[in-house]
Amino acid sequence: MLARQRQAAILERVRATGGVRVSELAAEFGVSDMTIRRDLDALAAQGLLAKVHGGATVADPSAADEPGFDAKSVRQPAEKALIAAHAARLVRPGAAVALSAGTTTAALARRLVDVPGLTVVTNSLPVAEVFHTAGRSDQAVILTGGVRTPSDALVGPLAVAAIRSLHLDVLFLGVHGISERAGFTTPNLMEAETNQALMASADRLVVLADHTKWGLVGLCSIGELGCADVVVVDDRLPEEGRRVLSEQVAELIVVERSTDGRAAAEGTPA
Repeated sequence: MLARQRQAAILERVRATGGVRVSELAAEFGVSDMTIRRDLDALAAQGLLAKVHGGATVADPSAADEPGFDAKSVRQPAEKALIAAHAARLVRPGAAVALSAGTTTAALARRLVDVPGLTVVTNSLPVAEVFHTAGRSDQAVILTGGVRTPSDALVGPLAVAAIRSLHLDVLFLGVHGISERAGFTTPNLMEAETNQALMASADRLVVLADHTKWGLVGLCSIGELGCADVVVVDDRLPEEGRRVLSEQVAELIVVERSTDGRAAAEGTPA
């Protein structure tokens, strides 16, 4: 087993059980205690878990903690790829689309580079770079100005002013957390304001989120659950999340992996 595969398995165990012991992991994976400690060090450095004496526990970030883009990009890459693949089907050639900052929206960008005639508005430096590197000559990409955040988003008054003058067909929004009480949230106040401007400029809102976002609450609310026209999530979303989103969102799309490894989608209109 490769180190990355082992670390992914360790992370899943931590999230499922709340904590792990070095000795138990070493016996399970047939490696030394030192190897497991290096794995835990690597995961802790990305903010994915918290090291304790003899093992590790679930990370407990504050509502204002904002992981960087690189740290987030290694979390749930398979789920994000499935969500992006399905979300790409919602985009028609020639549309004016907005992609907010986030690693799932960046995955979507990679799926849209071959769609003809798109006008893409984004406050995400990585998203803009995807289209700059691999996009079509008949696509137009508008990158807002603003202040750069740890997640490589451009936010603040300049970004908001640019966005408010636009009229968009659809916004694909990545979020830090989703909860029944707080709705869609982010740890960054200026990013919340920028995302709200994007929402106000778009005819349709599609939220993209993997299952780990359920139950997380960032410092600032972007909007209530009911403001989303569609939420696309992977099939590991907890039952409570499915129930709440099904009741409050116009359409919940749960993307499942079929037996042949391809993505399949289960739609649940409200």
